[in-house]
Amino acid sequence: MILILTAGFGDGHNTAARSVAEALTRLCPEEKIETSDLISDALPLISDVCKSLYQFAITHWPAAWRMTYDLMGRQSVTGPDAMWQSAMVNALKDRIEKQKPRLIISTYPLYAILLESLAKYQAVPPLCTVITDSISVNRVWVMSGSDLFCVADEETKKVVLGFGVPESKIRVTGFPVDLAFTEPLPQLPPASQPRILYLPSTTGRRVAQTLEALKPLFRSGVKMTLPVGKHDKRLYHVLRRFTDSMPPGTVEIIGWTKRIPEFLRTHDVVICKAGGAILHEVLAAKIPAVIDYVVPGQEEGNAEMVTKHDGGIVTKSAKETAAAVESILTNNGAVGRRMRASMAKISMPDAAVRTAKAALTVAGPA
Repeated sequence: MILILTAGFGDGHNTAARSVAEALTRLCPEEKIETSDLISDALPLISDVCKSLYQFAITHWPAAWRMTYDLMGRQSVTGPDAMWQSAMVNALKDRIEKQKPRLIISTYPLYAILLESLAKYQAVPPLCTVITDSISVNRVWVMSGSDLFCVADEETKKVVLGFGVPESKIRVTGFPVDLAFTEPLPQLPPASQPRILYLPSTTGRRVAQTLEALKPLFRSGVKMTLPVGKHDKRLYHVLRRFTDSMPPGTVEIIGWTKRIPEFLRTHDVVICKAGGAILHEVLAAKIPAVIDYVVPGQEEGNAEMVTKHDGGIVTKSAKETAAAVESILTNNGAVGRRMRASMAKISMPDAAVRTAKAALTVAGPA
């Protein structure tokens, strides 16, 4: 049995966990693979409050989140044996005793700390930690030991080496994205006009300003797909006002969908935040990205990773976002083609399989 531990603070941890689980299921079809948000399981009310506060902070109060993010890297705050960890350690102890996993894979840094505390009293399974951030990696990821650290790229490996982790314990496997990125696309008619994929995550005001700034492109025939997912209620009035002002068929608004891998591979440019999951999906799909929001500290390295390889443009205003999109689409998409060629050099759509295979090298016997 293999246990994968994740946490719902941002999409990256869960995306990595789901993708590795899918890869392990293909590699080990006879083995039980379970994915769990142990924080939610053990402390559901506290977890829900913390997740809500996290989402509010990264959207409306980024300076407060940067301070919190920096504190997480301090041994005195998140080190093993802290009083606040006792309930989590007990929950992890119970899970290990009941399920007896031969390997634990963690996509969230807290679990290595909990296992270090637990290891003082009993034997624990081997641990593979999948670091879901690039370049700007918080020390909390490596504060406690792990049998193996899987990282997204060579730049991140250098950062982890700088924290004192032996090179023998680090593997560059890419960020585990959905295995759909490795599969053929469905047969679709060729698009007659350029298409923008907009994944809104900023404030409603910024989304409204961005849509307004993009209007000249829509008037020239550009189309947009706008999956709103969990933001549907928050952005309802903004999107309603915008669609009412545009000709029918200009924008397709979609709720919850599993088609993001398809959209990323069939559109000409994506507007998104600098989350670890989405930017590595951008690389897997080789689609030019306009990054309209970067969470301080946590996501700065992700943005750096994409922009240094000419895969994206970071913008700080709606006007800059529209100008960046236009630069990618104009001249028959010449800039976009250049960016796709650059991303192809580092794209790893099969990263989930690479990560799963690496993790299995440290697993106990089946």
